[in-house]
Amino acid sequence: MRTIDDTKGRMGSLDLLRLFAAVAVVAFHYLFRGAVADGYLSVAYPEAAPFALFGYLGVRLFFLISGFVIAWSAEGRDVLSFFVARFTRLWPGFVICMTITFAVMAASAHPAFPVSWAQYFANVTMFAPALGQPFMDGAYWSIVLEIVFYFWVALAVAIGWFDRFRLELATGWLLVAVANELLIDNAAARLLFVTEYAGFFIGGLLAFDIMRRGAKPETLVVAAAALVFSLSSLFTGRAWMLEHYGVALSPVQLISAGIGVHAIFLAALFIRLRASAIVALLGALTYPLYLLHQHIGYALIEALAPALGRWEAAGAAFALIFAAAALVVVALERPAQRWLKPRLAKLVEVLRLRRSVDFIRGTG
Repeated sequence: MRTIDDTKGRMGSLDLLRLFAAVAVVAFHYLFRGAVADGYLSVAYPEAAPFALFGYLGVRLFFLISGFVIAWSAEGRDVLSFFVARFTRLWPGFVICMTITFAVMAASAHPAFPVSWAQYFANVTMFAPALGQPFMDGAYWSIVLEIVFYFWVALAVAIGWFDRFRLELATGWLLVAVANELLIDNAAARLLFVTEYAGFFIGGLLAFDIMRRGAKPETLVVAAAALVFSLSSLFTGRAWMLEHYGVALSPVQLISAGIGVHAIFLAALFIRLRASAIVALLGALTYPLYLLHQHIGYALIEALAPALGRWEAAGAAFALIFAAAALVVVALERPAQRWLKPRLAKLVEVLRLRRSVDFIRGTG
């Protein structure tokens, strides 16, 4: 397998894999969930629904990718630098897309998705449910789990354990996740330790560890255990699908798809694809595409279907959201990141200086 040092800071194959995962989720929402969930869409796509049903696994693929990329991002960094990198990556784009969603849904007055200013300001924090408000778009749930994962990585970085004890931390997390999902079933632990999806994050993290340090037997054993746990955790989602939608992937389909998700992730790590400007843009737009697509997409399909037809409406909705995501990246998100990042970096330097001064005073 190629090493991390061979990638020159970016892996184009992972950018394209992000895009694949995002499109899979969009297909799931537009072609399956929109018609099944009451009040979301009045048009249905029964021809495509059996295939679109697989699309929700795109979120699991995101978690695999995140485990790898965040491990890569955290390596060799201190906690303040890691915070600046993650905050500037997530928050500006989130607020921009959330604001667009708020404006569009307020204008459309879609009965299934009412919005309010209280909801808007709660969503600025990225943790709206903690403030008693719903997410501006239901897709945000996975972003919160990503942030929880970032928190634990940041803590490990802060105490100097992430580079030194990565395998041990992954093993401990996996044991906690298995215990909670199979024995304890505690809701707070499920959120705090992301136990249902821990196997995917751990799989990505250990893939990075293998690429960095080699395929040690103990790492392969834990990675295999994480794979088995990831596949078993898919049945929790299957039970939820049956309860809420009355339909789900069969056990054979589910296991096959779960193995497939891991296989294409590993394939992306082997592929030597140069991260060109176009590929990098495609990777970057997956974040706003994911944030914008669901509620706005439903509103667009509902508005366009009577005049264009259901398939044309779905295609137009996807094209418009895709174009909007690209525009957000180029015209809004990247400028916001360029403005914010150096200012946060300067603040970090001030904090480091103060910490050094306090240390000197304390030892003087």
